[in-house]
Amino acid sequence: MIQNGIEDILLSNKVIPVATVKNHDDLLAQLEKIQEASISCIEITLRTDYALTAIEELKKMDIPNFKVGVGTIIRPNQIEQVHALNVDFIVSPGLTEKLAHELSTCGIPYIPGVSTVSEIMQAVEWNCYFLKFFPAHLSGGIEALKAYGQLFPSVVFCPTGGITSSTYTDYLNLTNVASVGGSWMLK
Repeated sequence: MIQNGIEDILLSNKVIPVATVKNHDDLLAQLEKIQEASISCIEITLRTDYALTAIEELKKMDIPNFKVGVGTIIRPNQIEQVHALNVDFIVSPGLTEKLAHELSTCGIPYIPGVSTVSEIMQAVEWNCYFLKFFPAHLSGGIEALKAYGQLFPSVVFCPTGGITSSTYTDYLNLTNVASVGGSWMLK
């Protein structure tokens, strides 16, 4: 199973809200916006002291068919922390050999980030074919993904970074894009 089954999550969730949650009220406000938009997943970034608590609270809510992911995983020891919280998927902004090994053996669906041809080639060597393209707007955006589609026909992307309400459908129209991540729907 490629990347512990990330394909199912990406194909079932065309839009993945990327949330930086500061406190309980912030969590509830962002969750309300997501549900109003009929979106059934969230990626909580590990950018605040409250992030792990937010994940724990969301998982306890037990929202039917709602996937809770964690983003900004940059060290293997973070995988152990979030594994205990029973997250549904893991997102990393990049990929190292050690992180690739830990992600592949953790049992949790994961998607690592890339932004260059060399990073994509390295990810493919480590059997990663579903990749976060980050930061999309600074790394060539739609035109880069079109070129990558020709170079890497077996790779599927989830672009994030600078995606907006007016550009996300343009990304989704690319044949090598399964879903997009962003925070435009949370504003």
